[in-house]
Amino acid sequence: MSSPFGTVNAEAVVMSDESRAPPPGCPMHQNAKRAAPPSECPMHPASATEQPKSAPDVPAHQDRAYEFVQCPVTGAKGSKNTASDINPENMMPPPNQQPSAGQPFPLSVVREESRIPRSGLDQNWVYPSEQMFWNAMLRKGWRWKEQDISQKDMTNIIKIHNQNNEQAWKEILRWEALHSKECPCGPALKRFGGKAKEFTPRARFRHWMGHELPFDRHDWIVDRCGKEVRYVIDYYDGGLGSSHTILDVRPAFDSLEAVWDRMKVAWWRWTSS
Repeated sequence: MSSPFGTVNAEAVVMSDESRAPPPGCPMHQNAKRAAPPSECPMHPASATEQPKSAPDVPAHQDRAYEFVQCPVTGAKGSKNTASDINPENMMPPPNQQPSAGQPFPLSVVREESRIPRSGLDQNWVYPSEQMFWNAMLRKGWRWKEQDISQKDMTNIIKIHNQNNEQAWKEILRWEALHSKECPCGPALKRFGGKAKEFTPRARFRHWMGHELPFDRHDWIVDRCGKEVRYVIDYYDGGLGSSHTILDVRPAFDSLEAVWDRMKVAWWRWTSS
């Protein structure tokens, strides 16, 4: 949470992370029931259990995501895409874990589990692997050149990507703490999308004042105990010599409630400075 007149570093303003723990018996955030790995996975001999069905609007490739968390070697064997694997939001098949043609070095297919709960399930979202990220860049038109990135660079890119998302969720939780009474179980992420070239009025206003435009933007749709709430996240470069990204996270102006939340936080920032 931040002011448009300076740094966009987020700050906690209402409750600590510990104070936002869900009450006992809350069904949304019990200890996650991990799906057992495939039976042929040598590291985890536990019997396999059927993966739960995806929540609405969840990308199809999240269905098999835990195979690449718990037993990536088995998961990487893959399976042919079927009609049911197509994501109805963009009519695209799930990202594959196969090396691309002419790929200069091997990339990991291991996927890391996030701390971001998925709406409608007792599982968390799972981040893409290095191989998935590489294939996604190729689909967007990027082509590798020897001076571009190395195998080690891809590892660092994934780490930065995951850390940015974890930090963004922490900032959303701080905003959502304003609604802890109406949603004691806490929020969950329902879906998200990138809008890198669609600058928000706030970002444009900062640009008119001499600041750089954000290099990326995401819209996250949060499930607040059955109510959908949209958050806007602008990603700014930390500057020369900086190894981190600066996030500007705030609820979108979709309702009077969101306007009131931002007014309250702006007032608290003003009076506490």
